[in-house]
Amino acid sequence: MHRKTVFAIALALGAATPALAGTTVIHADAVITDADSPVRGKSTVIVTDGRITAIEDGWSEVPAGAEMVHLAGKTLVPGLTDLHVHLTGDPGGDFWKEAVEPEDWGVVVGAKNALLTAKAGFTTVREAGSEGASAFALRRGTAEGLIPGPRIVAAGPPLAIIGGHGDVNGFRPEINALLSSGFTCTGAVECAAKVRRASQNGADVIKITATGGVLSQQGRGLEAHFTSDEMKAIADTAHSLGLKVMAHAHGARGIEAAARAGIDTIEHGTYIDEPAARAMKERGTVLVPTLMAFQGISERLGKGIYTPTVETKVRAVAEKARVFMGQAMKWGVPIAFGTDAGVFEHGRNAGEFRLMRAQGMTDRQALASATTAAARVLGMESEIGRIAPGYSADIVAVEGDPTKDVTVLEKVDWVMARGRVIH
Repeated sequence: MHRKTVFAIALALGAATPALAGTTVIHADAVITDADSPVRGKSTVIVTDGRITAIEDGWSEVPAGAEMVHLAGKTLVPGLTDLHVHLTGDPGGDFWKEAVEPEDWGVVVGAKNALLTAKAGFTTVREAGSEGASAFALRRGTAEGLIPGPRIVAAGPPLAIIGGHGDVNGFRPEINALLSSGFTCTGAVECAAKVRRASQNGADVIKITATGGVLSQQGRGLEAHFTSDEMKAIADTAHSLGLKVMAHAHGARGIEAAARAGIDTIEHGTYIDEPAARAMKERGTVLVPTLMAFQGISERLGKGIYTPTVETKVRAVAEKARVFMGQAMKWGVPIAFGTDAGVFEHGRNAGEFRLMRAQGMTDRQALASATTAAARVLGMESEIGRIAPGYSADIVAVEGDPTKDVTVLEKVDWVMARGRVIH
């Protein structure tokens, strides 16, 4: 998409100017510097040129020329991270629309959803699969301040087996072939080559669909799609290029194989069992449970939104979705925050906290999953996830204390992303 088109979208959405120069002094009644630290009382946070430069006790005076943000009665929290979103899509769309909608339309939809996501308090997201270069255009637009939204770590088109989840299904064979992203692969050599192609095209992370999926138009179960050799080639190649790999995976044996192949995160993980959990724990593979996705698709059952093939799969996973994350915790699997927004409405991301708590997480653990734990997954633990000098000025304000009731994050009152006030 042309830069002038992105700028036009930004104007329509009321984007702030991209300039960052200057100092902002933020007063708040409380500050949570990170999920594991005691809550500070009345404090001042100073931001200069998009970075936090100081945190002071009490409400400091505002120097000449600085901007003041007075948030009496509010608690400052590190900007939240969602490790699994699809900004360029909305829920419930007819699957055949990908045959008629141009790639550029994804940028328009994504600009809308980037703003909704940031207003919900999520200042960093990992875009977990999108068409063409749409996520890369959004990434640049939010980075340059032309589109208001979060920092975007983008995967671009996912790697899939031919005809599997992540590839095109449900059309006549010639239409399936025409719509395919070109990132399907068979065999270790071809899969390694597709990782290199994704890196060449601008991917920040490699997304693969390691097993079947719930919302695709093929109904052959949810077990492993790629072979172990193919997944190892993907992981080894990505790591050699300095990239991590995220794997959509539902079936237990697919999860276990992905972990043993060196995949970095398992997305969903619905049918995880003890052997799969053991493999993840041994390899340090992180689970991103996306509980809101299961809630979102269940809300749409019986409404004529999904095809019969998809409805059958949604009903099959519904009960397991209520317990699997809690089981993974008991088995010692590391967990980080991700929702699959786009399967449900963007802006509802923080609903994940309530579902995580219902499966056994404490409020502090849930907050950490979307801050410090998510930052480690991205390799950005010195950049985001804390309110600390030198960190990016990604800050949200809420009423209440999320270390005691994490659901207060469902209503965010003020957002700063990379030093820009968005809400």
